Amino acid sequence: MSIPSLPAAKTVRLPRVSSDENALINGLLAEIDNRRMTNLLRTSYYENKRTIRYVGTLIPPQYFNLGLVLGWTGKAVDALARRCNLQGFVWPDGDLASIGGVDVWDDNHLASEVDAAIVVAMQHGPAFLINTVGDEGEPDALIHVKDATEATGVWNRRRRHLDNLLSVIDKDKDGQILTLALYLNNETITAQRDKATLKWQVERDEHVYGVPAEVLPYKPAPKRPFGRSRITQPMMGLQDAATRELARREGHMDVFSYPEFWLLGADESSLMNGDGTRMSVWEARMGRIKGLPDDKDAAPQLARADVKQFPAASPDSHWSDINGLAKLFAREASLPDTAVAISGLSNPTSAESYDASQYELIAEAEGAVDDFTPALRKSYVRALAMLNKVAIHEIPAEWKSIDAQWRDPRYLSRSAAADAGQKQLAAAPELNGTDVGYELLGLSAQQVKRAVAGVNRNQGRATLQSLVRRGVTNDGTSANTDTQ
Repeated sequence: MSIPSLPAAKTVRLPRVSSDENALINGLLAEIDNRRMTNLLRTSYYENKRTIRYVGTLIPPQYFNLGLVLGWTGKAVDALARRCNLQGFVWPDGDLASIGGVDVWDDNHLASEVDAAIVVAMQHGPAFLINTVGDEGEPDALIHVKDATEATGVWNRRRRHLDNLLSVIDKDKDGQILTLALYLNNETITAQRDKATLKWQVERDEHVYGVPAEVLPYKPAPKRPFGRSRITQPMMGLQDAATRELARREGHMDVFSYPEFWLLGADESSLMNGDGTRMSVWEARMGRIKGLPDDKDAAPQLARADVKQFPAASPDSHWSDINGLAKLFAREASLPDTAVAISGLSNPTSAESYDASQYELIAEAEGAVDDFTPALRKSYVRALAMLNKVAIHEIPAEWKSIDAQWRDPRYLSRSAAADAGQKQLAAAPELNGTDVGYELLGLSAQQVKRAVAGVNRNQGRATLQSLVRRGVTNDGTSANTDTQ
């Protein structure tokens, strides 16, 4: 990866840092700055803040000040992100709770943090997961999420890992950097600028966790290891075209939705109020009954004013255009037409046809979670290493089986899930009563835990009652044994 240069006004010079490290920091800041506008543009589309610019002369300019927006791109991101749900982590070879797995999950709110990371990854291409050791009063192992407007690094193609990562932690109101961190192999450089003196204070911390950061990419490729945005150029172009059509529709409704009249043989007095003032345009347009006196001075054939009418124009052509653009957008985003197009469904959609309309989106979700899994697994295992004070090169081999568990991207009814689960359990009866068996029946993680706990309690009671019936005492001897 080539490191771009940063303008002199934005260059950072840190004390106690080598010239190579300063060059690396400024190069990574330049990379963030170079991609900033592109990333912010896609964020504006996602957050429904992207309005259209004044284009051409056919649309009156005031309609561009209405703030008309569409939320198609945001829906394209959310519809896919909501099908990529991390349920947790599993460890077939051990008990995650015994090594702090539950603590890492709960302390870092990973369920919501990963959801947020997936959304920003789909906006910009990558999100970044950063592991740090907690300070006093914080959890022992932390996982932070950064987006591409705040972080970037150098990718090592051979190791398939980051050689370093720069994270911008804080800025002032003018956009000047106040705090940053550079994560290197087994070392972290943290720099903080004093607001009063503008001097930098630098701290260097050594650790045993390598480069404690991972790239969470959406649709990575060999030449694009940081992935690419789900908000593509065709999506943005189609949304802009539809928004312009909305502006045309607004103009149409204002100008052409009322019948147009023209008068033959009338003078200005016909458009005067009773007090002699001129009628406003809206008063003249909204008047339903107009009485015009004959002109006594005009020729007989011209004495009476004649009123003609243009019929009101229908806005259907605008809706048809918007609907066509919506269907084109749906094809680009792998969404069903009903997600964005204006359509009326006279009959409920059958389960089979609904599934068929979602196949492309489901395939996108399955591919996305495959790309997200390696980074999430590595970040989670590194957090466990920090929690257990284990160096990255000393992680037990048993931990390699720790993996992410995702919810099925296909929405199944409870009855359908239970039906499919029963068929699978009939083929593999040894899974009955196990966690996997309950999951196949469609039970949630909490329901599985409660079911297993309930079964264990019932088995314990049954065992105790059996022992009582047999008269076994606390020391394991029979209460009916005769003393000698």
